Amino acid sequence: MTSPAAPATAPPPPLRGLLEPVRGPLALAVGLQAVAALAGVVPFIAVSRIANRLTAGSRAGGDGLWPLVTLACAAGLLALVCGTAAGAVGHLADNDLQLTLRRRLARHVGRLPLGWITTKGSGEVKQAVQDDVRALHTLVAHTLLDVVAVLTAPVLALVYLFTVDWRLALISVLPLALGVFLFSRAMSGAAAQMAEFGAALGRISSAAVEFAGGIAVLKTFGRGRKAHERFLNATEGFADFFSRWVRATVVTSTAAVLVVSPAVVLLLLSVVGAVFVTNGLITGAQFVPFLLLGPAVAAPMGVVGPRIQQIRAGQAAAVRISALLDTAVLPESTTPAVPDGHDVSLRGVSFSYDDGRTDALSGIDLDLPPGTVTALVGPSGSGKSTLASLLLRFHDVTTGTVTVGGVDVRDVPAAELYRRVGFVLQDVRLLRASVADNIRLGRPEATDDEVERCARAARIHDRVTALPDGYATEVGTGVTLSGGEAQRLSIARALLADAPVLVLDEATAYADPNSEALIQDALSALASNRTLLVIAHRLATIRTADRIVALDGGRITEQGRHDDLLAADGLYARLWEAQQEALPVPSDGVPRQNTARPVAGGTRDDIREGSSR
Repeated sequence: MTSPAAPATAPPPPLRGLLEPVRGPLALAVGLQAVAALAGVVPFIAVSRIANRLTAGSRAGGDGLWPLVTLACAAGLLALVCGTAAGAVGHLADNDLQLTLRRRLARHVGRLPLGWITTKGSGEVKQAVQDDVRALHTLVAHTLLDVVAVLTAPVLALVYLFTVDWRLALISVLPLALGVFLFSRAMSGAAAQMAEFGAALGRISSAAVEFAGGIAVLKTFGRGRKAHERFLNATEGFADFFSRWVRATVVTSTAAVLVVSPAVVLLLLSVVGAVFVTNGLITGAQFVPFLLLGPAVAAPMGVVGPRIQQIRAGQAAAVRISALLDTAVLPESTTPAVPDGHDVSLRGVSFSYDDGRTDALSGIDLDLPPGTVTALVGPSGSGKSTLASLLLRFHDVTTGTVTVGGVDVRDVPAAELYRRVGFVLQDVRLLRASVADNIRLGRPEATDDEVERCARAARIHDRVTALPDGYATEVGTGVTLSGGEAQRLSIARALLADAPVLVLDEATAYADPNSEALIQDALSALASNRTLLVIAHRLATIRTADRIVALDGGRITEQGRHDDLLAADGLYARLWEAQQEALPVPSDGVPRQNTARPVAGGTRDDIREGSSR
């Protein structure tokens, strides 16, 4: 007989889970802050006791007062030491937490699928690594200790006031109770209002980005006023919403702050205390501690608003950080293997971005023999980039296998895979580092001569030597490369990495004629003696490829050489005809054939000729 399964343990809240590594130091900091807050109240109690002795006609003289003076001084010194120590321990814990979290995030992001990073962009990673970790700094190093202080000191003060006179102590609690009531009224429906607040700010940001980024195009077509109006409408909508929110809460929120302010509390206690003294209910000495400690009883309500906002911001940051850390990473093989050769094969490959609900690719069978050029063509959304990304293991296949040198790419260690499979994409990313270090990215140990040789082959050497510090010039700091120059720099990087298999997303799609010619020459050098998988946008550049694969709806519809596919009169022939019809007609009215040179898509002789051009 089996015992009943134990109930599943709910995971801890994100914030608690992230703070677990520094729970010990944080507990110590909280304890020290509590001691500091309690010790800070003792001098006021000692002063009230001194006042009581001085007004009670005691003849103890200095001998009876000095112990109280000593107690006050010692407590003040203890509060100073413990408060300083609490702040130091809290900041050290925060430093450890930031270092731990950023290291965890860096390790985790490094194991995420490159396709996830491409899809999400750097914004989400930057938000977690920089902004959200900074929000936790405010919570851990400041807010937590402030909350302990504003809650601990009033408790001791109130306990002591009740020992002096319970009636006046109850009066001192009234502002706190009224402040809690008014503050709760002011915060009624705050969750929905905060959601609308964030949505309104999002609309302003969206309109501002559209206005700034698209103003040139809009003005060109005489639509500049439209973007301006949308931005104004967003800001005016936010102003209207915020004004309504403020009008609905300004009276209660202002009243909540006023009733707990030290001046109002002191005025209330002064009036009531004076009545108590004149009617003989308490003595003047008994009245002193209420004047000293009474305002501290209601003090927490004066700072509760900002602290709640900081706590909520910290909790929201913890949720985002935890969500990033919970993102599934690419699994690592327990039996890693090294490819034997450079042949590439896809068998029965299907892939879905949404866990199988919709296939982006289905039933793909494709071979890339070593030293051949295979071009992927098809309409937008047909799956060209998705198929190429599987070879690079930007994603893992849903079903089927992708192999390099007879080994499933899922079993090849990442470093080994990218030594064998390189890529040059349209969207070039350069690091904020020297030009030489950007080229060396695939081979950090490469010599200066090797870097320069690859830069010459990529037709970027002359531009680099014209920079202020040549190859030592830092990219992005006062020096900006054009799109074509950045592309040639990435080609030099791929040349130096010298991967035998190369995925090429047509690099000349948006280049000007001069840059296109230089990039074409660089690509011809890069293609020599390599296995190429080319994502083709302009069909004239791949008409001499060894194999052209036409994709539509995530499936291979046909494959073969250029002439054979034209004769088949299928998808490729229709795409070719559409591009030919789109060519401009010269002034003499005679249509011209597309004379674009192949992008690494010719025969081996074509490639050698381009390389030596």
